[in-house]
Amino acid sequence: MTPTIRQLLARMAAEPPHVADMSRRRFIGNAASFGLTVAAATALTRHLAAPAMAQGVTLPEITAVPEKLKGSGVVRVCSYGGALQDAQRRAYFKPFEELTGIKVIEAEGPDIAKVKAMVETGNIEYDVTEQEGASVLALAAKGDYWEKIDYSFFDVDNIDAAFRHELHVDMLPYAQIFAYRKDAFRGKTPQNNKDLWDTAGFPGPRALMGGGALSPDLEVALMADGVAPGQVYPMDVDRALASLRRIKPQVVKWWGSGAQPAQLLADDEVAMATAWNGRIAAIQAAGAPVEIVWQDQLLRNDCFAILKGAPNKVNAQKLTAFITMAAPQARLSSLITYGFVNNKAAELLPPERLRLLPTAPDTKPKLINYNAAWWAANLDAVKGKWTAFLLG
Repeated sequence: MTPTIRQLLARMAAEPPHVADMSRRRFIGNAASFGLTVAAATALTRHLAAPAMAQGVTLPEITAVPEKLKGSGVVRVCSYGGALQDAQRRAYFKPFEELTGIKVIEAEGPDIAKVKAMVETGNIEYDVTEQEGASVLALAAKGDYWEKIDYSFFDVDNIDAAFRHELHVDMLPYAQIFAYRKDAFRGKTPQNNKDLWDTAGFPGPRALMGGGALSPDLEVALMADGVAPGQVYPMDVDRALASLRRIKPQVVKWWGSGAQPAQLLADDEVAMATAWNGRIAAIQAAGAPVEIVWQDQLLRNDCFAILKGAPNKVNAQKLTAFITMAAPQARLSSLITYGFVNNKAAELLPPERLRLLPTAPDTKPKLINYNAAWWAANLDAVKGKWTAFLLG
Protein backbone atom coordinates (compact mmCIF):
# COMPACT_ATOMS: atom_id res chain seq x y z
CA MET A 1 0.00 0.00 0.00
CA THR A 2 1.43 3.39 -0.97
CA PRO A 3 1.80 6.17 1.61
CA THR A 4 -0.80 8.20 -0.30
CA ILE A 5 -3.42 5.45 -0.07
CA ARG A 6 -2.56 4.81 3.58
CA GLN A 7 -3.02 8.51 4.38
CA LEU A 8 -6.28 8.65 2.44
CA LEU A 9 -7.69 5.62 4.25
CA ALA A 10 -6.75 7.13 7.62
CA ARG A 11 -8.53 10.37 6.74
CA MET A 12 -11.61 8.49 5.56
CA ALA A 13 -11.71 6.44 8.75
CA ALA A 14 -11.75 9.63 10.83
CA GLU A 15 -15.12 10.68 9.42
CA PRO A 16 -18.51 9.99 11.04
CA PRO A 17 -19.96 6.57 10.13
CA HIS A 18 -22.16 7.60 7.20
CA VAL A 19 -19.54 10.02 5.82
CA ALA A 20 -16.90 7.29 5.95
CA ASP A 21 -19.26 5.00 4.06
CA MET A 22 -19.71 7.64 1.34
CA SER A 23 -15.93 8.09 1.08
CA ARG A 24 -15.55 4.32 0.85
CA ARG A 25 -17.91 4.10 -2.10
CA ARG A 26 -16.11 6.93 -3.87
CA PHE A 27 -12.73 5.27 -3.25
CA ILE A 28 -13.99 2.00 -4.72
CA GLY A 29 -15.43 3.83 -7.72
CA ASN A 30 -12.03 5.43 -8.35
CA ALA A 31 -10.03 2.27 -7.64
CA ALA A 32 -8.30 2.31 -11.04
CA SER A 33 -6.88 5.79 -10.44
CA PHE A 34 -5.08 4.41 -7.37
CA GLY A 35 -3.74 1.42 -9.30
CA LEU A 36 -6.18 -0.94 -7.57
CA THR A 37 -8.81 -3.38 -8.70
CA VAL A 38 -12.34 -2.92 -7.41
CA ALA A 39 -11.92 -6.06 -5.30
CA ALA A 40 -8.70 -4.74 -3.73
CA ALA A 41 -10.23 -1.33 -3.00
CA THR A 42 -13.27 -3.01 -1.46
CA ALA A 43 -11.08 -5.17 0.78
CA LEU A 44 -9.04 -2.15 1.94
CA THR A 45 -12.16 -0.21 2.93
CA ARG A 46 -14.36 -2.97 4.32
CA HIS A 47 -13.96 -1.58 7.84
CA LEU A 48 -15.47 1.74 6.69
CA ALA A 49 -18.80 0.27 5.57
CA ALA A 50 -21.81 1.50 7.53
CA PRO A 51 -24.14 -1.00 9.22
CA ALA A 52 -26.85 -2.24 6.88
CA MET A 53 -30.38 -0.92 6.94
CA ALA A 54 -32.79 -3.07 8.95
CA GLN A 55 -35.03 -5.33 6.87
CA GLY A 56 -38.55 -6.55 7.45
CA VAL A 57 -39.49 -3.85 9.95
CA THR A 58 -42.91 -2.22 10.15
CA LEU A 59 -42.59 1.55 9.92
CA PRO A 60 -44.90 3.99 11.69
CA GLU A 61 -47.47 5.28 9.23
CA ILE A 62 -47.74 8.90 8.14
CA THR A 63 -51.30 9.53 7.00
CA ALA A 64 -51.42 13.33 6.94
CA VAL A 65 -49.29 16.45 7.19
CA PRO A 66 -50.06 19.99 8.31
CA GLU A 67 -51.51 22.13 5.52
CA LYS A 68 -48.60 24.55 5.83
CA LEU A 69 -46.22 21.84 4.56
CA LYS A 70 -48.17 21.16 1.36
CA GLY A 71 -47.22 22.78 -1.91
CA SER A 72 -46.02 22.15 -5.45
CA GLY A 73 -42.85 22.11 -7.48
CA VAL A 74 -39.61 20.48 -6.34
CA VAL A 75 -36.99 20.49 -3.61
CA ARG A 76 -33.42 19.33 -4.17
CA VAL A 77 -31.68 17.63 -1.26
CA CYS A 78 -28.11 16.36 -0.88
CA SER A 79 -27.30 13.51 1.51
CA TYR A 80 -24.62 10.82 1.87
CA GLY A 81 -25.95 8.00 -0.30
CA GLY A 82 -25.63 4.34 0.59
CA ALA A 83 -27.66 2.71 3.35
CA LEU A 84 -28.30 6.04 5.06
CA GLN A 85 -29.90 7.69 2.04
CA ASP A 86 -31.85 4.52 1.24
CA ALA A 87 -33.27 4.71 4.75
CA GLN A 88 -33.97 8.43 4.43
CA ARG A 89 -35.82 7.81 1.18
CA ARG A 90 -38.10 5.27 2.85
CA ALA A 91 -38.43 7.16 6.09
CA TYR A 92 -39.21 10.60 4.79
CA PHE A 93 -38.35 11.61 1.22
CA LYS A 94 -41.02 9.42 -0.40
CA PRO A 95 -43.74 10.10 2.20
CA PHE A 96 -43.02 13.84 1.86
CA GLU A 97 -43.57 13.63 -1.90
CA GLU A 98 -46.77 11.65 -1.55
CA LEU A 99 -48.34 13.79 1.15
CA THR A 100 -47.27 17.31 0.21
CA GLY A 101 -47.26 17.31 -3.60
CA ILE A 102 -43.63 18.51 -3.65
CA LYS A 103 -41.21 16.34 -5.61
CA VAL A 104 -37.90 15.45 -3.95
CA ILE A 105 -34.87 15.37 -6.23
CA GLU A 106 -31.93 13.69 -4.53
CA ALA A 107 -28.19 14.26 -4.85
CA GLU A 108 -25.28 12.58 -3.05
CA GLY A 109 -22.07 13.83 -1.53
CA PRO A 110 -22.39 16.93 0.67
CA ASP A 111 -19.35 19.15 0.16
CA ILE A 112 -18.95 22.39 2.09
CA ALA A 113 -16.49 23.77 -0.47
CA LYS A 114 -19.03 23.13 -3.20
CA VAL A 115 -21.71 24.90 -1.17
CA LYS A 116 -19.45 27.95 -0.93
CA ALA A 117 -18.79 27.95 -4.66
CA MET A 118 -22.46 27.43 -5.58
CA VAL A 119 -23.65 30.32 -3.44
CA GLU A 120 -20.91 32.64 -4.66
CA THR A 121 -21.63 31.90 -8.32
CA GLY A 122 -25.40 31.61 -8.00
CA ASN A 123 -25.24 28.20 -9.69
CA ILE A 124 -27.04 26.35 -6.91
CA GLU A 125 -27.58 22.66 -7.67
CA TYR A 126 -29.44 21.69 -4.49
CA ASP A 127 -31.49 23.57 -1.92
CA VAL A 128 -30.78 21.76 1.34
CA THR A 129 -27.79 19.71 2.43
CA GLU A 130 -26.88 17.41 5.27
CA GLN A 131 -23.82 18.60 7.19
CA GLU A 132 -22.19 18.68 10.60
CA GLY A 133 -23.12 21.81 12.53
CA ALA A 134 -19.48 22.86 12.87
CA SER A 135 -19.14 22.94 9.07
CA VAL A 136 -22.21 25.15 8.74
CA LEU A 137 -20.92 27.56 11.37
CA ALA A 138 -17.39 27.63 9.95
CA LEU A 139 -18.73 28.63 6.54
CA ALA A 140 -21.13 31.16 8.07
CA ALA A 141 -18.13 32.86 9.69
CA LYS A 142 -16.83 33.61 6.19
CA GLY A 143 -19.99 35.17 4.79
CA ASP A 144 -23.71 34.90 4.08
CA TYR A 145 -24.04 31.33 2.80
CA TRP A 146 -27.13 30.00 4.58
CA GLU A 147 -30.82 30.80 4.88
CA LYS A 148 -32.20 31.16 8.37
CA ILE A 149 -34.39 28.27 9.44
CA ASP A 150 -38.05 29.29 9.57
CA TYR A 151 -39.33 27.51 12.67
CA SER A 152 -42.94 28.54 11.97
CA PHE A 153 -43.06 25.37 9.84
CA PHE A 154 -41.72 23.13 12.64
CA ASP A 155 -43.13 21.13 15.53
CA VAL A 156 -41.06 23.24 17.93
CA ASP A 157 -43.01 22.13 21.00
CA ASN A 158 -41.47 18.67 20.67
CA ILE A 159 -37.94 19.53 19.47
CA ASP A 160 -35.46 20.50 22.18
CA ALA A 161 -33.94 23.95 21.90
CA ALA A 162 -30.50 22.31 21.81
CA PHE A 163 -31.40 20.85 18.41
CA ARG A 164 -32.70 24.13 16.93
CA HIS A 165 -30.21 26.64 15.56
CA GLU A 166 -30.50 29.80 13.53
CA LEU A 167 -28.84 28.45 10.38
CA HIS A 168 -29.34 24.69 10.74
CA VAL A 169 -31.52 22.15 12.47
CA ASP A 170 -30.25 18.87 13.91
CA MET A 171 -31.94 15.76 12.56
CA LEU A 172 -29.65 12.71 12.90
CA PRO A 173 -28.36 12.07 16.45
CA TYR A 174 -25.83 9.35 17.25
CA ALA A 175 -23.68 8.69 20.30
CA GLN A 176 -20.00 8.27 21.06
CA ILE A 177 -20.09 5.82 23.99
CA PHE A 178 -18.10 3.08 25.64
CA ALA A 179 -19.03 -0.58 25.75
CA TYR A 180 -17.83 -3.57 27.73
CA ARG A 181 -17.83 -7.36 27.68
CA LYS A 182 -20.56 -8.61 30.03
CA ASP A 183 -18.47 -11.72 30.78
CA ALA A 184 -15.33 -9.79 31.74
CA PHE A 185 -15.87 -8.67 35.33
CA ARG A 186 -17.57 -11.54 37.18
CA GLY A 187 -20.90 -9.80 37.37
CA LYS A 188 -19.60 -6.31 38.14
CA THR A 189 -21.06 -3.61 35.89
CA PRO A 190 -19.22 -0.46 34.79
CA GLN A 191 -21.35 2.64 35.33
CA ASN A 192 -19.39 5.66 34.12
CA ASN A 193 -16.13 7.02 32.75
CA LYS A 194 -14.31 6.58 36.06
CA ASP A 195 -14.99 2.84 35.74
CA LEU A 196 -13.55 2.87 32.22
CA TRP A 197 -10.33 4.19 33.80
CA ASP A 198 -10.48 1.84 36.81
CA THR A 199 -8.15 -0.94 35.71
CA ALA A 200 -8.00 -2.41 39.20
CA GLY A 201 -11.73 -2.77 39.72
CA PHE A 202 -12.39 -3.59 36.05
CA PRO A 203 -9.21 -5.23 34.77
CA GLY A 204 -8.51 -5.96 31.14
CA PRO A 205 -7.26 -4.33 27.95
CA ARG A 206 -8.93 -1.22 26.53
CA ALA A 207 -9.40 0.29 23.08
CA LEU A 208 -9.78 4.06 22.84
CA MET A 209 -10.26 6.40 19.92
CA GLY A 210 -7.28 8.27 18.51
CA GLY A 211 -5.73 6.13 15.79
CA GLY A 212 -5.20 7.31 12.22
CA ALA A 213 -6.77 10.73 11.74
CA LEU A 214 -9.33 10.36 14.53
CA SER A 215 -9.18 12.73 17.48
CA PRO A 216 -8.61 11.26 20.96
CA ASP A 217 -11.19 10.65 23.70
CA LEU A 218 -10.47 13.87 25.56
CA GLU A 219 -13.98 14.30 26.98
CA VAL A 220 -14.12 10.91 28.68
CA ALA A 221 -10.55 11.39 29.91
CA LEU A 222 -11.54 14.62 31.65
CA MET A 223 -14.66 13.11 33.22
CA ALA A 224 -12.64 10.11 34.37
CA ASP A 225 -10.35 12.63 36.06
CA GLY A 226 -13.25 14.21 37.93
CA VAL A 227 -14.42 17.02 35.65
CA ALA A 228 -18.20 17.44 35.86
CA PRO A 229 -20.04 16.68 32.59
CA GLY A 230 -21.37 20.23 32.37
CA GLN A 231 -17.86 21.65 32.66
CA VAL A 232 -16.06 19.55 30.04
CA TYR A 233 -16.02 22.38 27.46
CA PRO A 234 -13.89 24.32 26.86
CA MET A 235 -11.49 21.44 27.37
CA ASP A 236 -8.23 21.50 29.28
CA VAL A 237 -6.24 19.48 26.75
CA ASP A 238 -3.17 19.03 28.94
CA ARG A 239 -5.28 17.69 31.82
CA ALA A 240 -7.05 15.30 29.44
CA LEU A 241 -3.74 13.99 28.10
CA ALA A 242 -2.43 13.52 31.64
CA SER A 243 -5.52 11.44 32.37
CA LEU A 244 -5.01 9.40 29.20
CA ARG A 245 -1.38 8.83 30.17
CA ARG A 246 -2.54 7.01 33.30
CA ILE A 247 -4.54 4.46 31.32
CA LYS A 248 -2.17 4.28 28.35
CA PRO A 249 -0.47 1.01 29.49
CA GLN A 250 -3.85 -0.77 29.29
CA VAL A 251 -4.75 0.55 25.83
CA VAL A 252 -3.93 -2.12 23.26
CA LYS A 253 -5.50 -0.21 20.38
CA TRP A 254 -6.00 3.45 19.61
CA TRP A 255 -8.73 2.84 17.07
CA GLY A 256 -8.97 4.73 13.83
CA SER A 257 -12.21 3.44 12.28
CA GLY A 258 -15.66 2.73 13.65
CA ALA A 259 -15.52 -1.00 12.94
CA GLN A 260 -12.36 -1.64 14.98
CA PRO A 261 -13.60 -1.32 18.59
CA ALA A 262 -16.72 -3.35 17.82
CA GLN A 263 -14.61 -6.13 16.32
CA LEU A 264 -12.17 -6.09 19.23
CA LEU A 265 -15.03 -6.46 21.69
CA ALA A 266 -16.75 -9.17 19.65
CA ASP A 267 -13.49 -11.13 19.42
CA ASP A 268 -12.84 -10.76 23.18
CA GLU A 269 -9.57 -8.94 22.56
CA VAL A 270 -10.53 -6.03 24.83
CA ALA A 271 -12.73 -5.78 27.90
CA MET A 272 -13.85 -2.20 27.23
CA ALA A 273 -13.75 0.21 24.29
CA THR A 274 -15.07 3.57 23.28
CA ALA A 275 -17.15 3.29 20.11
CA TRP A 276 -20.07 4.62 18.08
CA ASN A 277 -23.39 3.26 19.29
CA GLY A 278 -24.52 1.92 15.90
CA ARG A 279 -21.46 -0.29 15.61
CA ILE A 280 -22.12 -1.81 19.03
CA ALA A 281 -25.79 -2.35 18.19
CA ALA A 282 -24.68 -4.36 15.15
CA ILE A 283 -22.53 -6.80 17.16
CA GLN A 284 -25.19 -7.06 19.86
CA ALA A 285 -27.65 -8.13 17.18
CA ALA A 286 -25.13 -10.76 16.08
CA GLY A 287 -25.01 -12.18 19.62
CA ALA A 288 -21.89 -10.59 21.11
CA PRO A 289 -22.10 -10.37 24.95
CA VAL A 290 -21.52 -6.63 24.94
CA GLU A 291 -23.33 -3.79 26.69
CA ILE A 292 -23.26 0.00 26.24
CA VAL A 293 -22.60 2.50 29.01
CA TRP A 294 -24.54 5.67 28.19
CA GLN A 295 -23.83 7.69 31.33
CA ASP A 296 -21.90 10.91 30.54
CA GLN A 297 -21.22 9.91 26.95
CA LEU A 298 -21.38 12.20 23.91
CA LEU A 299 -24.43 12.95 21.78
CA ARG A 300 -23.40 13.95 18.27
CA ASN A 301 -25.60 15.15 15.42
CA ASP A 302 -25.92 15.82 11.74
CA CYS A 303 -28.07 18.70 10.60
CA PHE A 304 -29.85 20.07 7.55
CA ALA A 305 -29.02 23.55 6.30
CA ILE A 306 -30.54 25.53 3.42
CA LEU A 307 -28.26 27.26 0.95
CA LYS A 308 -28.53 31.04 0.65
CA GLY A 309 -30.48 31.90 -2.46
CA ALA A 310 -31.73 28.34 -2.92
CA PRO A 311 -34.30 28.44 -5.76
CA ASN A 312 -36.71 26.26 -3.79
CA LYS A 313 -35.99 27.62 -0.31
CA VAL A 314 -39.61 27.54 0.89
CA ASN A 315 -39.96 23.91 -0.14
CA ALA A 316 -36.62 23.25 1.57
CA GLN A 317 -38.02 24.70 4.80
CA LYS A 318 -41.07 22.43 4.43
CA LEU A 319 -38.97 19.31 3.77
CA THR A 320 -36.71 20.00 6.74
CA ALA A 321 -39.72 20.60 8.99
CA PHE A 322 -41.35 17.37 7.76
CA ILE A 323 -38.20 15.34 8.42
CA THR A 324 -38.15 16.49 12.04
CA MET A 325 -41.79 15.50 12.69
CA ALA A 326 -42.32 12.56 15.04
CA ALA A 327 -43.33 9.85 12.56
CA PRO A 328 -40.59 10.50 9.95
CA GLN A 329 -37.99 10.56 12.72
CA ALA A 330 -39.32 7.30 14.18
CA ARG A 331 -39.28 5.69 10.73
CA LEU A 332 -35.59 6.51 10.28
CA SER A 333 -34.77 5.22 13.77
CA SER A 334 -36.60 1.99 12.87
CA LEU A 335 -34.30 1.44 9.89
CA ILE A 336 -30.88 2.56 11.22
CA THR A 337 -29.77 2.97 14.84
CA TYR A 338 -29.68 6.75 14.77
CA GLY A 339 -31.75 8.67 17.28
CA PHE A 340 -34.50 11.23 16.78
CA VAL A 341 -34.86 14.94 17.55
CA ASN A 342 -38.65 14.98 17.95
CA ASN A 343 -39.52 13.78 21.46
CA LYS A 344 -42.87 12.36 20.31
CA ALA A 345 -41.02 9.84 18.12
CA ALA A 346 -40.36 7.76 21.23
CA GLU A 347 -44.07 6.95 21.45
CA LEU A 348 -43.97 5.36 17.98
CA LEU A 349 -41.08 2.97 18.64
CA PRO A 350 -41.17 -0.37 20.47
CA PRO A 351 -39.17 -0.69 23.72
CA GLU A 352 -36.69 -3.14 22.19
CA ARG A 353 -35.78 -0.54 19.54
CA LEU A 354 -35.70 2.40 21.94
CA ARG A 355 -33.08 0.76 24.13
CA LEU A 356 -30.63 0.93 21.21
CA LEU A 357 -31.12 4.65 20.54
CA PRO A 358 -29.21 7.55 22.10
CA THR A 359 -32.27 9.81 22.31
CA ALA A 360 -34.57 7.34 24.08
CA PRO A 361 -36.27 9.12 27.03
CA ASP A 362 -34.26 7.16 29.60
CA THR A 363 -30.97 7.62 27.75
CA LYS A 364 -30.78 11.16 26.41
CA PRO A 365 -30.58 12.83 29.86
CA LYS A 366 -27.44 10.82 30.55
CA LEU A 367 -25.59 12.25 27.54
CA ILE A 368 -23.75 15.52 27.01
CA ASN A 369 -23.81 17.40 23.73
CA TYR A 370 -20.62 17.02 21.70
CA ASN A 371 -19.19 20.48 21.03
CA ALA A 372 -18.31 20.28 17.35
CA ALA A 373 -17.51 24.00 17.20
CA TRP A 374 -14.84 23.59 19.92
CA TRP A 375 -13.25 20.72 18.01
CA ALA A 376 -13.28 22.67 14.76
CA ALA A 377 -11.45 25.55 16.44
CA ASN A 378 -8.94 23.42 18.36
CA LEU A 379 -8.35 20.29 16.27
CA ASP A 380 -4.97 21.31 14.87
CA ALA A 381 -3.57 22.14 18.32
CA VAL A 382 -4.91 18.88 19.75
CA LYS A 383 -3.39 16.87 16.91
CA GLY A 384 0.07 18.24 17.56
CA LYS A 385 -0.09 17.35 21.24
CA TRP A 386 -1.67 13.97 20.49
CA THR A 387 1.13 12.96 18.14
CA ALA A 388 3.68 13.79 20.82
CA PHE A 389 1.63 11.79 23.35
CA LEU A 390 1.61 8.68 21.18
CA LEU A 391 5.37 8.89 20.60
CA GLY A 392 6.21 9.62 24.24
